[in-house]
Amino acid sequence: MKRLTNTSKILAAAAMAAGLSMSVQAYAVDAAAAQALARQNGCLKCHGIDKKKDGPSYQEVAAKYKGKPDAESRLIHHITSGEKAKFPDGHEEEHKIIKTKDEEKIKNLVQWILAQ
Repeated sequence: MKRLTNTSKILAAAAMAAGLSMSVQAYAVDAAAAQALARQNGCLKCHGIDKKKDGPSYQEVAAKYKGKPDAESRLIHHITSGEKAKFPDGHEEEHKIIKTKDEEKIKNLVQWILAQ
């Protein structure tokens, strides 16, 4: 067996780091696109990014789901199904459905919300 030289080890480590860097960038959230989709669908009428309105702020939503493995799938279901949303005064309304069938745009929006 050949022994790896220090130069070979450094080159291998650099290649792995570059690969990891590219994979992270490939899954980066497009905040501008997420905010545009939220505005187009009227989400920001009921939700603030950092301030509560009729609905919880996106920071509150992110805190609620932090560390939960099903957070993304639950939020995707919530914004695409029209299920009931509960309000602090006790009344319930159907949550508005995102008006796009583009799964990548929906996933980007949810990931942006969870990143707040």
